[in-house]
Formats: sequence, C-alpha cells, structure tokens
Amino acid sequence: MAVSRRLIAIWTLLLLAFVALQYRLWLGEGSFVEMWQLDQRIASQKEENARLQARNQRLAAEVIALRSAETALEERARSQLGMVHPDETLFLFVGDARQ
Repeated sequence: MAVSRRLIAIWTLLLLAFVALQYRLWLGEGSFVEMWQLDQRIASQKEENARLQARNQRLAAEVIALRSAETALEERARSQLGMVHPDETLFLFVGDARQ
C-alpha cells in the first residue's frame, strides 16, 4: 500500500512537471505562439521596408534629375507651381463641371 501511494505521488509530480513545461512551451515567454507572432511582425516590417526603399529610390532619382537638368526643374515648376516666364501668357482651360 505504501508503495502504491509513493508511486502515485511520483506520477502526480511527473504529470505536474510535464504540464508546467507544456504550458511554457505553448503559452509562456518564448512560446510557439510568441514566435509565430514575431515572425508575422517581421514579415510585415520587411514588406514595409521594401515599400519605403522603393519610395526612397524614386525620390533619389528625382533629386538627381533636378540637380542635373535645369529643364527638369523648370518642368516641375511649371506643372506643380503654375510658374510661367515673364513674356508668356498662361491659358487655363477648365472642363465642364457636369461631366
């Protein structure tokens, strides 16, 4: 009888240790769930970085174009700011508002 109680106590302790280890493995700090969430955040951040890298490359190319060619600067001033030379006349045609 004493052996069976001792055996039951040992099995109970082993079961509790196993459950505690499983809890940490699946739900605790450094668990599979936390690693999966970190992987998702890393993938999302990589996508964002790629998008920002492409934007930075477009802006760098635009800066190079503006520094190297005066015509590019003039074209940008005309299209975005509506600037004209002193001897020019600007005609602005506005479409029908009903369309």
